[in-house]
Amino acid sequence: MEDDFEVPTAGKFNDSDEEDGIGEDMDVPEGAPVGKVGEENEIGKDGLKKKILKEGDGWETPINGDEVEVHYVGSLLDGTRFDSSFDREMPFKFKLGLGHVIQGWDDGIKTMKKGEKALFTIPPGLAYGESGSPPTIPPNATLQFEIELISWTKVKDICKDGGIFKTILTEGENWQTPKDPDEVMVKFEARLEDGGLVLKVDEVEFTVKDGCFCPALSIAVKTMKKGEKALLTVKPQYAFGEKGREPAGGDECVVPPNTTLQITLKLVSWKTVSEVTTDRRVRKKILKEGEGYDHPNDGAIVQVKLVGKLQDGTVFVNRGDDEVPFEFKIDEEQVIDGLDRGVKTMKKGEVALLTIHPEYAFGSIESHQESATIPANSTVHYNVELISFEKEKDSWELSTPEKIETSGRKKEEGNTLFKRKKYERASKRYEKALSYIEYDSAFSDDEKQQAKVLKISCNLNNAACKLKLRDYKQAVKLCTKVLDADSKNVKALYRRAQAYIQLVDLDLAELDIKKALEIDPDNRDVKLEYKLLREKVKEYNKKDAEFYGNIFAKMNKLEHLDSANGARKQEAVPMTIDSKA
Repeated sequence: MEDDFEVPTAGKFNDSDEEDGIGEDMDVPEGAPVGKVGEENEIGKDGLKKKILKEGDGWETPINGDEVEVHYVGSLLDGTRFDSSFDREMPFKFKLGLGHVIQGWDDGIKTMKKGEKALFTIPPGLAYGESGSPPTIPPNATLQFEIELISWTKVKDICKDGGIFKTILTEGENWQTPKDPDEVMVKFEARLEDGGLVLKVDEVEFTVKDGCFCPALSIAVKTMKKGEKALLTVKPQYAFGEKGREPAGGDECVVPPNTTLQITLKLVSWKTVSEVTTDRRVRKKILKEGEGYDHPNDGAIVQVKLVGKLQDGTVFVNRGDDEVPFEFKIDEEQVIDGLDRGVKTMKKGEVALLTIHPEYAFGSIESHQESATIPANSTVHYNVELISFEKEKDSWELSTPEKIETSGRKKEEGNTLFKRKKYERASKRYEKALSYIEYDSAFSDDEKQQAKVLKISCNLNNAACKLKLRDYKQAVKLCTKVLDADSKNVKALYRRAQAYIQLVDLDLAELDIKKALEIDPDNRDVKLEYKLLREKVKEYNKKDAEFYGNIFAKMNKLEHLDSANGARKQEAVPMTIDSKA
């Protein structure tokens, strides 16, 4: 055996050693046969055969891109041994599916489990072909390799384009990974492929979407768990591209243009940042994770410690810093809206920083607080710790009488909010009231009657909220629900007519108003609405007359022009041709 024959590389059979694709030439079907110990099975359609000599562990097999570690013995069919990793007393490592070895190896090893030992019979087309590998392997030689898969390291093609390969060196904790808004703390060391140091950073914090050092870091960190350490192979497009990088310090190397980097990256920790409101005007950054999965709900009583600051750091409130926490009830306007919404997303024991814009804080007026005055239109910050909370009971936790009693109380809360012109919050209260009595199959006849009265009242009042909020289609739906239960409900007909008028469904509005007047001829509000309807009808009739009048005028003008053009056509000079052509 030749001393320089170290591994079964692709050699002359595969002239390209570029890593621009993973296994693009492979033709091994998914779910390749596993077989039993001692059985020989064919893999794929090109003559590769496998006989399991020793069963492996588990069910996982390596995939393209993974770094595998194997022991092997290679022989010709006549038994002549030409290579063995045992002779070097060292397992052989390579990345699967990148063409670093003969194709028979790439195809065969990805069918193996950890600890498995198998005998592969590899035809010339998947080995060294017509050229062979002189002097040890003759042309057109079928080879046999006894291979033991010791282990493998997962290598992930993060971007699916071969631009960043990630090898996990140390597994992380749990399953969560950072997102774009999150703030991460990392350690990293970047080197050239020849080992030259580019940059070493012990700890640095950055927002994921803003990135750090090179584009690869923000991309890779989103695939990592807390405490995970990984080796990144970063191609130029995710490093410093065609421009390269000049060193910032004396110990750093220049990164030449179009250079691949090796970056060792550890995700030390991160702070989750989330948008509490859809308009991104209330943001929460978790400073300390809470316990479990439960959150306060509307009506929950919460105990917190909090410090409120202006953007310049001025403290305007400090509550619960002594032995007694600050207590308030969620969704009762006992604190500013942004704080209410933010605390509702927290878990017990969680510490978070809430950034609240003026529309969810103190608005456009100056506000005097216990330690400072908050200027108009101020964005404020609250450092909040949720000590504990007691949730308001859900419907399924209540007895039937409790459901009816709670529904009535929520309705009254909605009425109070409506009188204060808090229409959106009032609407939510009415919807909450309905949720307690929505399913009444277990109710007694008397309880069903009570629930029916509450349903009609809540839907009517919610329809009034929707009219104030200009959600006319929803107002129509709510009134229709009432009329399904009580076809002669004058308020429902009246409010639905109001909504129809705003939606310009004037015929439907007239039908509702006439029906309401049949039921209650002296109803003053309905009479006034009928008067408004007639005025609307006149207004729209006038607009229609003007609209169609304009159309008819344009049509007459066009007809006149067509007539004139027709006359001109009749008087046109006949077309002549050049007789000299």
